[in-house]
Amino acid sequence: MERKPTMNDVARVARVGTMTVSRVLNGSANVTEETAKRVYNAIEKLGYRPNEMARALRSLKSRTIGLIVPYLFDPFFATCAHAVNTVAREHGYSVILTTSNDDPATEYNEAQSMLQRHVEGLLIIPADIRRSRVSQAEFAGTHIVTLDRPVHDARIDSVQVQNQSGAKRAVLHLIEEHGHKRIFFLGFNKNLYTVRSRFEGYRRAMLEAGLESESTFDCSSEEATAEIVASHLRSSNSPTAFFTANNLTTRYTLQALLGSGVRIPEEVALVGFDDFELAEILHPTLTVVRQPAAEMGRVAANLLFERIKRDEFPEEGNRVVLPVELVIRRSCGCKGRH
Repeated sequence: MERKPTMNDVARVARVGTMTVSRVLNGSANVTEETAKRVYNAIEKLGYRPNEMARALRSLKSRTIGLIVPYLFDPFFATCAHAVNTVAREHGYSVILTTSNDDPATEYNEAQSMLQRHVEGLLIIPADIRRSRVSQAEFAGTHIVTLDRPVHDARIDSVQVQNQSGAKRAVLHLIEEHGHKRIFFLGFNKNLYTVRSRFEGYRRAMLEAGLESESTFDCSSEEATAEIVASHLRSSNSPTAFFTANNLTTRYTLQALLGSGVRIPEEVALVGFDDFELAEILHPTLTVVRQPAAEMGRVAANLLFERIKRDEFPEEGNRVVLPVELVIRRSCGCKGRH
């Protein structure tokens, strides 16, 4: 059976992107006469027949948007989701919320399901930016904004934070203010854009100080983290400080240190990326790099609604980077604050 031509085939023959083909078919944005002619010539040459029913359904206004996050047990993602929902209500929209479990295949399936429910736009915290499929042709007519982690498609808007510089600032604080020379980096997934960026900030701080980097990316559970921490505390050249990549890793590490009877910060200092509610009431209170989680959700949602309102599909999307804050408490060794 002969394969039917696809939108990708049309784009290849017309020497344009799939999003441009979608624009020509939907009439949703201005395309030059020359470009449109190339697209129509390619369509005629290939005998391409777009799915008219899908296009008609997609043009309906559902007044809903979709939101896909990795999971909801992380307070950061939950806070982002709450902010998105608040903005959606202000615009008279509803939010369909689901999780990907940090799995690209699940993310793709959920995004497809969202399209079948005729959402007018998608907000996504990608599971794995290298394997994300939300820039494929089937999503070409859907407005998409990514949060926290970008995808490898310059056309898609993204909202991020200062992951690298925030991590670097925190590690330099441990080095310059407290004299630490053996600082160990703890992460839980090296495939994540945010974890890699924060590790790079840590690495640069250590490099500038002439210190050797040490790291692990295997803190996927309380048990795994406890074993890693215990083994390094037993070593002859044990770390004097730990820097953790996100709030889940921070909590696993804190539990492991307290379970080992280690005094924080007298024996080992601890600084983490991400703030959370209990961080300022734990003993000791935790020094963290605070992300503007609610602001990220608000900015991303407002950006999406602006795209929906204008029906814009730019060749180069916006890349918004929000600032982070080093919140000094006691786990790093500082006293008299918080």
